[in-house]
Amino acid sequence: MPLQDHSPQIFPRHQAWVVLLACLWGGLFTAPISAEIDRTRLQRIDTLVESAIQAGQLRGAVVLVGHQGEVVYQRAFGARSVDGPDDPMTLDTIFDLASLSKVVATTMSVMALVEDGRVRLRDTVATYIPEFARHGKEPITVEHLLTHVSGLRPDLPLEEVFEGVATAIARVSDELPESPPGERFIYSDLNFILLGEIVHRTTGETVDRFARERIFEPLGMTDTRFIPPAALAPRIAPTEACAPLAWPCGGLGSEMLRGRVHDPTARRMGGVAGHAGLFSTAADLARFCFMLLRGGVLDGVRVLAPRTVARMTEVSTPPHLLDRRGLGWDIDSRFSSNRGDLFPVGSFGHTGFTGTSLWLDQSSDTFVVFLSSRLHPDGTGNVTSLRGRVATVVASALSADASPVNAGPLVRTGIDLLREEGFSRLSGARVGLLTNQTGRATDGATTIELLYESPVVELVALFSPEHGLQGGIEGAVSSSLDVDTGLPIYSLYGDTQRPTPQMLQDLDTLVIDLQDVGARFYTYATTMAYVLEAAASAGLRVVVLDRPNPIGGAVEGPTLDESLVGFTGYFPAPVRHGLTLGELAQVFNGERSIGAALEVVTMRGWRRGIWFDHTGLEWVDPSPNMRNLYQAMLYPGIGAIEGANLSVGRGTDTPFEQIGAPWIDGVALAHRLNERSLPGIRVYPVGFTPDASRFAGQRCEGVFFLVTDRDRFRPVRLGLEVAAALHDLHGDQFDLDGIARLFGSSELLRRLRTGEETWEIAAGWARDETAWRQLSAPYLLYD
Repeated sequence: MPLQDHSPQIFPRHQAWVVLLACLWGGLFTAPISAEIDRTRLQRIDTLVESAIQAGQLRGAVVLVGHQGEVVYQRAFGARSVDGPDDPMTLDTIFDLASLSKVVATTMSVMALVEDGRVRLRDTVATYIPEFARHGKEPITVEHLLTHVSGLRPDLPLEEVFEGVATAIARVSDELPESPPGERFIYSDLNFILLGEIVHRTTGETVDRFARERIFEPLGMTDTRFIPPAALAPRIAPTEACAPLAWPCGGLGSEMLRGRVHDPTARRMGGVAGHAGLFSTAADLARFCFMLLRGGVLDGVRVLAPRTVARMTEVSTPPHLLDRRGLGWDIDSRFSSNRGDLFPVGSFGHTGFTGTSLWLDQSSDTFVVFLSSRLHPDGTGNVTSLRGRVATVVASALSADASPVNAGPLVRTGIDLLREEGFSRLSGARVGLLTNQTGRATDGATTIELLYESPVVELVALFSPEHGLQGGIEGAVSSSLDVDTGLPIYSLYGDTQRPTPQMLQDLDTLVIDLQDVGARFYTYATTMAYVLEAAASAGLRVVVLDRPNPIGGAVEGPTLDESLVGFTGYFPAPVRHGLTLGELAQVFNGERSIGAALEVVTMRGWRRGIWFDHTGLEWVDPSPNMRNLYQAMLYPGIGAIEGANLSVGRGTDTPFEQIGAPWIDGVALAHRLNERSLPGIRVYPVGFTPDASRFAGQRCEGVFFLVTDRDRFRPVRLGLEVAAALHDLHGDQFDLDGIARLFGSSELLRRLRTGEETWEIAAGWARDETAWRQLSAPYLLYD
């Protein structure tokens, strides 16, 4: 039978809600769900764990559940040790946390140093460990380590015995990466060995000492430490019998590990390493989890800022990877079975090899601590399934009718923040505003009306890009007067594409609020660039109110040939540039030496890895044929081939989701594209008749695109594959030269004509993509 207690509160409920409301006011976290939890249902955990013990999957465990500021369940099961006299499991048992050390000690220490400005996520590892740069590892960054996309293999060879931290770092520094950074997810202890060393070299303290002083002691985690003293041995759950430096365990010289770390690499490093070695209790870890769910604060003590916790627990892996990880933390990967079946994607946690687990769900303000020594006594236990089933029971105990309380947008745009600060940075300015229907705050108020009605701003003139102020006009747009304000609207798409001196003569500031879609040839970026040039010539300030890149921060495609620079491509960038409009403004201003007095009002809450539907913002069509996020996803590839003699669905209900022409064999094209097994996309043959644009009134045969996995989908590669298939299937009927202007690469056309494999062509873009990332890095405003 389990040992039980009365589940005392570790974190007072009234204090929890005070801190929680402060977090909500700051808009940094998704509002927790006002969910009750069925404590009777939690008793099902008893049956699960006891059955697993009887089945020999483990000898004992401690399970603790926290919800809305209090412990609602904690139980100790079975035996702490079967190696000697009776030793029942107790709630205060100390466990070898194994890889939970990565998040509880190392990630927290690194993020504390990031807060202090002593470490930057974008810094290369070689900045702190110069010898690591060998063998092509120079580009690997701190963030690559935290997200397990460094390309390093999982561990040092366990059969090769060594001793000492210096030897370990030397061996890791001599490693050859298995893949370029950012390309593959490889869960690797080497990443966190390096992070532990970065803490050491930055602070002069080992990670155990730094974590104890900066994290554990302020939080009152009194039983959490590396290398626990011998006096605590009776409370420590042993693992298995191992020789001091050997692997595998067993054999001559083996002694039961009790207070010595099980991980062989950590043992060889003296018991203190960034990837393993930490020991702790359920009660200490509960305090740790309460702190995270309160935005870095517990009992009035702040160990991390709310923004740091939010950054740490958001998806940070590249968009093309199926394994989604935060900084250190697991979110939705091949290792996140401990999330169970019901906690939502977006919650986070981690596991440890010895049978430990944490899982936290911000949306319901709930966490699960599962601690076992599943390796005891002979290394054969297995709790992978049990950890997940326990989490499922906890999630199922939350009330089914729970609904978010005061949940607002996760992202606040530039105009939202300008409004929050009372337009102070525009105080006394005579403003010209470049905007359209997308320029609006989260409550729907337009940027025009907000600036016009502000008592500290004088809005003097309006400027509109392609499609006009309301975004509904195809073709040239005439200048006019705004009926609501009486202000002049100067069109920058028609006979005039740049502001003239006469348009600017009564202004001292130009404000830009437009929604871009993330493709190089979308013309709003060029219009913005022309405004920057005109402002620099006239000595005017430019303020860009930033908005999300709706398709995230991925970079893809060839760089625009300099000879093709023009209105549909202002700057040599890949087709999918991965920047926000504010970041593009900084690139243009710096790299083209425009010299405008530029200021960007950055967003709050946006990150490069998120799609538009994760922002909480309302979709407003940025142009007449950009009606939803799927069309925006497809646009970089399908838009790139629009210059050829085919319809991209303009004049239908689904522009950019289909292509066709009277001369296309849709069945053959669908078969050819599906045969290519492109990741994240399937197609099927369709017929349609556009009522406008190319082939208006004519029956077109073609294909419809179905995005099946947007994180793996590569739209520019799709455009390349469609062009290659049409060229192969239809020869000269397809105007291959027509794709040159928007795809922007004469080299691409040459290679297509020679019949080169499309995968080889796409692989050749890597150099352009890397060069763009390097060029744009100094101008990035978001992680």
